[in-house]
Amino acid sequence: MHEEWGHESSSVEPGPGFTSAMRTPQPVVKPKKSRLGLIVGGGVVLAIALLAVIKFGQFGTMFKASKSFAMPPESVTSAKVEGSEWQQSRSAVGTLIAVRAVTIASEVTGTVRKIGFDSGALVRRGQMLVELDTSTEEAQLAAAMADAELARANLERTRTLRASDYTSPADLDAADAKAKQTRAVAAQLRATIAKKTIRAPFEGRIAIRDVELGQVLNPGSKIGSLQSIDPVHADFWLPQQALADLTPGMRTRLRTDVFPKQAWDGAVTTINPEVDVSTRNVRVRGTFPNADGRLRPGMFVNVDVIAPEKRRVLLIPSTAVLYAPYGDSVFAIEEKKNGDKATLTAHQKFVRLGERRGDLVAVASGLAAGETIVSSGAFKLRNGMAVVVRNDLAPSAELAPKPVDE
Repeated sequence: MHEEWGHESSSVEPGPGFTSAMRTPQPVVKPKKSRLGLIVGGGVVLAIALLAVIKFGQFGTMFKASKSFAMPPESVTSAKVEGSEWQQSRSAVGTLIAVRAVTIASEVTGTVRKIGFDSGALVRRGQMLVELDTSTEEAQLAAAMADAELARANLERTRTLRASDYTSPADLDAADAKAKQTRAVAAQLRATIAKKTIRAPFEGRIAIRDVELGQVLNPGSKIGSLQSIDPVHADFWLPQQALADLTPGMRTRLRTDVFPKQAWDGAVTTINPEVDVSTRNVRVRGTFPNADGRLRPGMFVNVDVIAPEKRRVLLIPSTAVLYAPYGDSVFAIEEKKNGDKATLTAHQKFVRLGERRGDLVAVASGLAAGETIVSSGAFKLRNGMAVVVRNDLAPSAELAPKPVDE
């Protein structure tokens, strides 16, 4: 290091308070270039350049590999688009209603003397259900019959006397009126006695009884409800579009979850003449035989109205359909040859679906008979993707599937 002394030249005389130390000249230091800094900076630049070269090489290798990379094929199951004949039907939810249903009640006041039915029993038409005490009415009837007999005798005598002109016409009219009045009183008592014997108006099944022996019934007191259950009605609703094909007599089929293995066949008996303004549905009534009495009024049932003619449809498993708001679609499997090697690819096709039954759904448009489609695993596919078929894993699609009891 070199030091240089600077010299000050000034004509100004030092003033008072100026010391000799103030006049001492200071050394001037010059910066020295560092070779070590240059070496470090060059090393950093060289390392960055080397890393850039390595990375560009890696990116180039990855880009070349991506051009030749192919996704492995997805495992799927396949099914054929098959043609079949279906009878067109409309399904609805219905409620069972008795053909005839009444609430048995007393018309007059009386004490229960006899009960002629058990709760839940089948009763015949005219069978005695409840008999009320009639002792008072029977005594009154005896007196009324005596009065009627006397009035009849007086009328006969008055007629005889009138024929001989011994009585006036007024006496004959009074005797005739008296005879009619006494007969009317007797008839009224007989009607009251008859009303105290309550009988079944029709054949059916009676509900749990609401009376006991010795109970005093008032007019309108409930005895039990009576339901005619063979046959039985099923009321259900269909959209107004069904009116174009709906006619009385069309075959219907009824099912209920109470008896899942049994079905009842019936017919449409009534179509309501008006359409509900709030739902635009029409009320329809079907009638079904119920000899075994399994169907009960008030039960929830599923009803199918079956058209008389059959139509040709294309069927596919419902698991093959990808449902979406913009349209339903399926993947068709096509064979693509690349030289001597053949690969299977999946191509998406949009379809319009029809009626669904069991595990199968009808296709109105978008597919042709004999095409092979992906029956399961379509959710993981893209258009043009390679697939491999593994039908050993395919579930069976049935028109009337039945769950396996574990």
